[in-house]
Amino acid sequence: MHRNFCYTLACSFAYLRVELGDFVAYIASGNILLEYVVGGAAVARSWTSYFATLCNQDSDKFLIQAHHLSPDYSQLDPIAVVVLFIIGLFAVFSTKGSSRFNYLASIIHLLVLLFIIIAGLTKARAANYSSFLPFGSRGIFQAAAVLFFAYVGFDAVSTMAEETKNPGRDIPVGLIGSMVCTTFLYCMLSVTLCLMQRFSEVDENAAFSVAFEAVGMSWAKYIVAFGALKGMTSVLLVGAVGQARYLTHIARTQLLPPWLAKVNERTGTPINATVVMLGATAIVAFFTSLDVLANLLSISTLFLFSLVALALLVRRYCARGVATQANIVKFVLCIALILGSSVASAVYWANTTKWVGYTIMVPLWLLGTVGIWLLVPMTKKPKVWGVPLVPFLPSASIGINVFLLGSLDKASFRRFGFWTAILLVYYLFVGLHASYDMAQILKKERVESMSESKLDEENVVPSLTESATKNEDHNNINN
Repeated sequence: MHRNFCYTLACSFAYLRVELGDFVAYIASGNILLEYVVGGAAVARSWTSYFATLCNQDSDKFLIQAHHLSPDYSQLDPIAVVVLFIIGLFAVFSTKGSSRFNYLASIIHLLVLLFIIIAGLTKARAANYSSFLPFGSRGIFQAAAVLFFAYVGFDAVSTMAEETKNPGRDIPVGLIGSMVCTTFLYCMLSVTLCLMQRFSEVDENAAFSVAFEAVGMSWAKYIVAFGALKGMTSVLLVGAVGQARYLTHIARTQLLPPWLAKVNERTGTPINATVVMLGATAIVAFFTSLDVLANLLSISTLFLFSLVALALLVRRYCARGVATQANIVKFVLCIALILGSSVASAVYWANTTKWVGYTIMVPLWLLGTVGIWLLVPMTKKPKVWGVPLVPFLPSASIGINVFLLGSLDKASFRRFGFWTAILLVYYLFVGLHASYDMAQILKKERVESMSESKLDEENVVPSLTESATKNEDHNNINN
């Protein structure tokens, strides 16, 4: 029951709300919404770049330069706004229509991806890999921190749980399957691109189209651009459907205005939530450059993944009414070791190139993880499907995600802090009170329901007694 409840209410939000409380869930959900907005804005701006190459223009041809603005916000993109508006019309019209479009678009996109890999490898030059690690090990981790940008969106599968027959089975299969396919395709595409061009020559806005033109296959760039546009359109449509439902789920808890939870009777879609989310995405896409979007998206995603991993550990080892006070204390101490060593590693990585500090921090992380494994008994196990290798896998997720945060720039942390501050102000002055009022209403409804049930039971007993008495009298008369 709890598993289906979590999937029904947009998995991560409900999971965090049940395990870590309303406050943590609200902050996390705010960052998930930011993730959706920033991710959609980045894809919309990339759509413009590939559209420019399809029109045989430079990738930044259709951007408007506003020199009086900050360099990070000076390249205005009106085409991205128009694309998001059209996507919004599809999203509010029908989920079924959107699903059919995505089904066809996905087939075309997969064919184009296969074409890119096969055709690109025919122009591969091993010499382009001569400098295999140009930025050393630090470059790998810095790239990995931003690479989370590429994996954003697969969790949108969980928001469609209400439209699946068996969410307990279908959602995990969908999540794992999408991750495996995405990882394989990204690795193959990255290898192909770097074999076609040196890393220093790759175009930031429309990499594959420009790469095919550079190796003498100008005709192929049109196929690539068309396939990329189809793929990004599909991504935007899936994101629009998913983010609107996520916002709707949160609004149902009264943490956000309840009018965002309304579903249109005619279309069967949450129009208010869709308009709000795509409106915010369009504003961000119009002003913000891709590098700013990528860093901001990564910090939000890494923070969220860390919270979900922490919630998983709490669920497995601190089940209410089962875990003893002593075991909870041991669990908290171990979690403090895991979080403390992870944060210390991130700070150390951001401020020095030395490696001596990790000889202390990594053993502390391992001590906390092994401590949970040996000292704290598991209080809840999954019945159908669950994360394996607990506590090692979620603990590693916390450590790696937090560590990668140390590779992001300070400006991204300032933007992230500003957004979190806005969330805190809203929660303290609006969300907290609305959530409390909703809890009181639900409590009152439960009490009334129990009272009515008790009255029904009391009324049933006398009626049964009267019926039995009448039957007995009737039998006596007949005798």
